[in-house]
Amino acid sequence: MKDAGPANKATLLSTIVGLWPHMWPGSRPDLKRRVFFAFILLVLGKLVTVLMPFTFKWATDSLVTLSEGKPVPAAGWFAIASAPIVLVLLYGGARIGVALITQLRDGLFAKVALHAVRRLAQLTFDHMHALSLRFHLERKTGGLTRVLERGRNGIEELVRLVVLQLAPTIFELGLVISIMLLAFDWRYAIIVIVTMIAFMAYTYRATEWRIKIRKTMNESDTDATAKAVDSLINFETVKYFGAEKRESERYDRSIAKYEKAGVQTYTSLAILNAGQATIFTLGLTVMMALCVFDIQAGRRTVGDFVMINAMLIQLYIPLNFMGMLYREIKQAIIDIEHMFGILNRNPEIKDSPDAKPLVVREGTLRFEGVRFSYDPEREILKGISFEVPAGHTVAIVGPSGAGKSTISRLIYRFYDVAGGRISIDGQDIRDVKQESLRAVIGMVPQDTVLFNDTIRYNIRYGRWNASDEEIERAAELAQIDGFIKLLPQGYQTEVGERGLKLSGGEKQRVAIARTILKGPPILLLDEATSALDSYTEKEIQDALERVARGRTTLVIAHRLSTVINADNIVVLEAGQIVERGTHDELLAKGGLYAGMWNRQREADAAREKLREVADELTPREKPNAVPPTVAKSEPAPADPSVSKVEAAE
Repeated sequence: MKDAGPANKATLLSTIVGLWPHMWPGSRPDLKRRVFFAFILLVLGKLVTVLMPFTFKWATDSLVTLSEGKPVPAAGWFAIASAPIVLVLLYGGARIGVALITQLRDGLFAKVALHAVRRLAQLTFDHMHALSLRFHLERKTGGLTRVLERGRNGIEELVRLVVLQLAPTIFELGLVISIMLLAFDWRYAIIVIVTMIAFMAYTYRATEWRIKIRKTMNESDTDATAKAVDSLINFETVKYFGAEKRESERYDRSIAKYEKAGVQTYTSLAILNAGQATIFTLGLTVMMALCVFDIQAGRRTVGDFVMINAMLIQLYIPLNFMGMLYREIKQAIIDIEHMFGILNRNPEIKDSPDAKPLVVREGTLRFEGVRFSYDPEREILKGISFEVPAGHTVAIVGPSGAGKSTISRLIYRFYDVAGGRISIDGQDIRDVKQESLRAVIGMVPQDTVLFNDTIRYNIRYGRWNASDEEIERAAELAQIDGFIKLLPQGYQTEVGERGLKLSGGEKQRVAIARTILKGPPILLLDEATSALDSYTEKEIQDALERVARGRTTLVIAHRLSTVINADNIVVLEAGQIVERGTHDELLAKGGLYAGMWNRQREADAAREKLREVADELTPREKPNAVPPTVAKSEPAPADPSVSKVEAAE
C-alpha cells in the first residue's frame, strides 16, 4: 500500500474523526470529564462575552440620561443596578470573568490535547519500526523524523485551534447573529451574515493560494533537512573527498528554494490581512450607519450604537484570528495527513492471525527451494536448498552480488520468500511470531552501528534485564573488557554517533559481547570481519569461534580464510548453489571456490610484500618525519574518533 495521497484529499472532518478516539479515549474517564467541563466552560465563557456589550450599552444609556437631566428612577435595587458606575463595574467584572473562564478551559483541555499528541506520536514511531526494511531503505531518515516532528506539532495545533479557538468563535458568531435578529431587526442580522460570508469566502480563496506556497516551503525545508542530516552522517566521507564546498552548495540550493517560498508566504499574508480588514470594516460601517438612521428616527438609542460597535469589534478579534486559524488548520491537516499516511501503510511483513511462538528444540535451520527478488524483473535467489544442522557451522561464500547477505535478511524476516520455505526445527518462519523468531537469533553484522550512548548501554541491548556483572562477563568473553577498563570512564564511556569513537575492531567486539549477552541458540555472522586488518581479524575470528561453539551457526563470509573450519561450505553464484562441501573437498574439486581461494591468497601475499617493503623504509624515514624527542613525549591522539588501541599502535 502506498502512502497517502496529496494532503488536499484530507479534510478537517476526516482528520478530526481520525483524532477523536485519542481525544475521547475509552480507557480514560478522567480525560472524558475534562472534555465535558471544558465544553461547559466554553459555552459559559461565550455567554459572558456577549453580555459585555450589553453592559456597555446600559452604562452609555444611563450616562446619556444623566447628561440630559432626565429624572432618575426611584430609589431601590433597580436604581442601584442602573447606576452608571455599577454598570461600568459589571462591564469590568465580565471582562475579568471571560479571561478567567478562558484560561481555566484551556488549562483543563491541555492534558487532553497533549495526551492525543503523545499517543499518536508513539503509535507512529512504533509503526515505523513495524514497517519493512524495504520502506526504510526507500526513505531518508531525516525526512522521516521531520514527518514525525511535524505530525506531532500538527496534532497539538489542530486540537488546540479547533477546540479552543474555532469552535468558540463559531458559537460566538451564532450568538451575535441571534442577538442582532432579536434585539434589533432582520436588517442588522443580514448585514452580519453577508459580511461573514464575504469574509470567509475571501479568507478561503486567499488561504488556498497560500497553502500551495506553504507546501512548497515545507517540501524545501524537508529536503534541506534531509540533505543536512545525510551530509553530517557521512562527515568522514565528505572529508575523504574534500567535498565540503560541494555539500555546502547542495545544501544552499535547497535553502534558496525555502527562501523564495518564504518570501512569497509573507507577501501573501499581507494581502490576506489587508483584504480581511477591508471587508470587515465595510460591514461594520454599513451597520453603524444604519443604526445612526434608526437613532435619528427615534427607534434606537446611543447605547445601541455603542453596543453594535463594541460587539462587532469584539467579534473581529477572533474572526481576524480565524483567518490565521484556517491557514494553520490547513497546514496542520497537511502535516497530520503525512503522519496518517505512514500509519495507514500496511507493514509488508506481518504475523499471520494464527501465528504461534517459535519453539526451538535443537536449532536446525533449513532452506528448501527458496526463491526471492527485490525487483520482480531480477531474481536474486533461484531455488536454493541447504541445511544447517543443530550445533554445526555452515558457511555461505561466493562473489559479490551472489545473494549472500539476502539470506540473512530472509532468516530475520526482513523480507518474505517468494517461493519455497525457511524453517527452524521444521517450523516455517512465516507461521511463527516475528518477536519469538528474532529472540532466538543472534547477529554480528558486517557494519556494526552502535547507539550514541555508553558502552554499557550498547552491550546491554542484547538482553535488557542483564545485570552489570553479566554485561562485564560478556565483554570479557568478547575480549574487550581489558580495553574498556583502560578508558577513564570505563563502561560509561560514550561511543559517539554510530559508534564512531571506537575503531572497527572495537565496535565488532561490542557487537559480539551484545550477542553473547543475548545467548541465542542460532547465530548469524554476516561478513563480520571483512573490513578489518589481518591482526584484528584473527582476534575477532577467535572470539567468534568461541561464541559459535555449541550453537547453530550460519557464516556469510567474504574472506575464505575465516571459514576453513566450517562443517560445510555452500558456494553461491548468481543466486544458485554451484558447489558445497568442506574446505579441503572444495579445493580438491578445483572449481569456483578453489579459484576464489587462490586469488585471495595471491592478494594476501601481495599485501604482505608491500608491508615488508614499508617496514624496510620506515626506519630510515622515521627520524626525519618525527623527531625522537617528540615521539617520546607525544600523547595519544586527541581525535575522539581514534580509539586508545589505535593510538597505542
